[in-house]
Amino acid sequence: MTAPLAPTASLLSRYREGDPRALARAITLAESGLEGARPLLRAARERAGRAVVLGVTGSPGSGKSTLTDGLITHLRAEGKRVAVLAVDPSSPYSGGAILGDRIRMLRHHADAGVFVRSLASRGALGGLSPRTLPVLALLEGAGFDWVMLETVGVGQSEVDVAAVCDHTLLVLTPAGGDGVQAFKAGIMEIADVLAVNKADLPGADRMVRELKAAQGLGAHDAGTWFAPVVKTVAARGEGVAEVVAAVLAHRAHLGEEGLRAGRERRAEFEVRTLVQERVLRRARELGGNLYARVASGELDADAAAEELLGS
Repeated sequence: MTAPLAPTASLLSRYREGDPRALARAITLAESGLEGARPLLRAARERAGRAVVLGVTGSPGSGKSTLTDGLITHLRAEGKRVAVLAVDPSSPYSGGAILGDRIRMLRHHADAGVFVRSLASRGALGGLSPRTLPVLALLEGAGFDWVMLETVGVGQSEVDVAAVCDHTLLVLTPAGGDGVQAFKAGIMEIADVLAVNKADLPGADRMVRELKAAQGLGAHDAGTWFAPVVKTVAARGEGVAEVVAAVLAHRAHLGEEGLRAGRERRAEFEVRTLVQERVLRRARELGGNLYARVASGELDADAAAEELLGS
């Protein structure tokens, strides 16, 4: 019989010392939602706030992974330690993550200053898995200078990533009407830095102008942050340094007070997400024939919800 995964004093000590094997084990505990992750998470949060936590999102095919890879290369050249959490779509068959992002970043595997982990979205409807935040906290507490969260880039994930990261990088491309979609979906409001990737394609300059013009719409006060629009060709490493500079400018704009407020919002988001997860699990466990009774008209949905929450 396999022994249950549980933290030991040695594991906790090795995690605090920055041992990558201990970090990997800690992430496994957190991703599995096991009680043993709690001491490790408390240790991680004691060191929170030191890393630059950057969310990277955008539509599939926009080049998020290539740009993230370029950011790793640039930051490592500056001597920064980098961790990447890539939230991959879950396989509809196995439930596991499709590890495309880790494969793309394989060239960094021998670099002790880089840690890349994939995490299955676990059917989170395009948003973030409830286990994303504990894993993100463990990476942040492991002593990395930069922690990047790359999302699947569809649906709710753009909004979610803004709620859990210090800074949000939205990656767009001139092709496919990405700019128009960003306007329509309101994604512009959550982006702290905009990267027009594949800027060697036709229409890039026009898209940059449109994005900048869109930022001038609406009411703004003196403290409004206008997301810099950076042209990148991630496959050639062009514009990567400018993206890093824009992120650091946003960090300076927020200041310590703004970063602290952001971390408090992140904690609220994490607690709320876990509450929702537990309520849904309880509904699955206790629902029984409740749903059939609602479907047949014997019971209304409000009464069924009250019964589940009150039982």
